[in-house]
Amino acid sequence: MNDMTQVLDVIKRGADELLIEAELKQKLALGRPLRIKAGFDPTAPDLHLGHTVLLNKMRQLQDLGHHALFLIGDFTGMIGDPTGKNATRPPLSREQVLENAQSYRDQVFKVLDPEKTEIVFNSTWMDKFSAVDLIRLAATHTVAQMLERDDFAKRYKGGQPIAIHEFIYPLVQGYDSVALKADLELGGTDQKFNLLMGREMQRHYGQPAQCILTMPLLEGLDGVNKMSKSLGNYIGITDAPQDMFGKLMSISDVLMWRYLELLSFRSLSEIASWRAEVEGGRNPRDIKVLLAQEIVARFHSQRDAEAALEEFDARFRKGVLPDDMPEMTVAAPDGVISVPLLLRQAGLVDGTSEAMRMIVQGAVKLDGERVNDKGDTVAAGRVVVAQVGKRKFARITVQ
Repeated sequence: MNDMTQVLDVIKRGADELLIEAELKQKLALGRPLRIKAGFDPTAPDLHLGHTVLLNKMRQLQDLGHHALFLIGDFTGMIGDPTGKNATRPPLSREQVLENAQSYRDQVFKVLDPEKTEIVFNSTWMDKFSAVDLIRLAATHTVAQMLERDDFAKRYKGGQPIAIHEFIYPLVQGYDSVALKADLELGGTDQKFNLLMGREMQRHYGQPAQCILTMPLLEGLDGVNKMSKSLGNYIGITDAPQDMFGKLMSISDVLMWRYLELLSFRSLSEIASWRAEVEGGRNPRDIKVLLAQEIVARFHSQRDAEAALEEFDARFRKGVLPDDMPEMTVAAPDGVISVPLLLRQAGLVDGTSEAMRMIVQGAVKLDGERVNDKGDTVAAGRVVVAQVGKRKFARITVQ
């Protein structure tokens, strides 16, 4: 692909912002593989589909001939990224960070091309920093500059403590770009401050400034909050094929298009044709099946994708679920909601006593599985298909 317009169309697909496009054109015109950086702090052992929004973009850039630098922030992971946090993150131990980092290494090549990927750890250069080096790094920015960052500013104005080491985090992330001589850094929209820090640090150290490509934060299964393991609204890339397939089929028809844009490798023209077909009367569930099969095949195998579809058909589609199933949202103020209360709030029963009676009778199912315990709960962030008896159904988002 040599046409600059086509290349930029691929790079910008699904992206939120490209800074600065004219500079990126100049870098591309050099005719050499660009050094593409994306950093991940190993704060949890598993990657989920939200992480793969960046990984997919990196894979697209690899397919254009560029060199991927998958940065595992084993040094910064012990600080804890303050982005979007209203309190200081508890630091991870070295052992926790290394264990999670190994898990990332095992999972990342489910998306990236191993022949065009360099896995790097920022401890490689940061462990060599002396106290003097760190002071010099800290001297490149002022406290006032740090407080321009929205989450720091809110915490400061709210009287919430900000630890000194949290100011170090964006400085180290910026220095990572210097150490790697990055041409382009990818990050979520919430990382813009840190990504711009990389540009400033490179200028400070006499390097050409990297360009920045920010990607949207993928909504979780609830269609509202950012996909997060802590919220329980995630799809892990190590989830079993049947679980992955079922979760993808549970997303709303509106969210389906968002997932197609950010997660699918299908062309935009093909997705546009599907949207036209749905507007013309095609069942959106057909498109959702194609998405679910693509994702399962990517992280498992085509055979697993076909088996997951067969199981889903057997459990849900063969005369069981109606096409006009109502969709609703119920609240779980404490993070979980009991199944009887869930059914009552969804209007599937007249009261919790009826719900408990139906559970005892074996007449209640969630996602096709019979509920046998009246004390069962559903966590906030989940989307479940609830069935009471043979004719009452609802797709329920728990928030």
